[in-house]
Amino acid sequence: MLRHNGKGQLGIALTIFLLGFAGIGVAATRNRGDTSQTGRHPKTLIEQVRHELVMLPYLGVFDNLAFSIEESDTVVLSGQVVRPVLKSEAEAAAKRIEGISKVVNNIEVLPVSPYDDAIRLRAYRAIFSRPGFEKYADQAVKPIRIIVKNGHVTLDGFVGSQMDKTLANIAARSVPGVFSVTDNLQIG
Repeated sequence: MLRHNGKGQLGIALTIFLLGFAGIGVAATRNRGDTSQTGRHPKTLIEQVRHELVMLPYLGVFDNLAFSIEESDTVVLSGQVVRPVLKSEAEAAAKRIEGISKVVNNIEVLPVSPYDDAIRLRAYRAIFSRPGFEKYADQAVKPIRIIVKNGHVTLDGFVGSQMDKTLANIAARSVPGVFSVTDNLQIG
């Protein structure tokens, strides 16, 4: 989606697909005609940040990373992660990219909770063991992200159809101990 805000800036809201589906969300704001000091096309910088985040070794189905590029050289990281090391690794990975001068790390580290861990595992099984969901379960980077905080589940990512979105939501709601489910799944 492209939006022009009337101030000479072009906002680009993109969802980056990972191995066919997505796990990292992106929104970038750039000046029209500005390709930054290094001469890069805006999409190239977005792809580099996405690539660095996807390659993080501890990124899993229970983590949700997103980022935006502000001005032409500031990366703002957001989302939720289970392991604190993933937050710091995401920041370090973004800082390594040539042309990025500042990284704002707004990633939330989810609280340590055996109760939430049990819900994560039950939700994972409930969603990815559904008939027809093999296409999502077999991917190296799962397109459905299961975020659990204090018994509340948020589904993020992508599915192939409205029916899959509905079935994933029903599966998450059927997990014992879940207080609520927020369905942010997109169809793509």
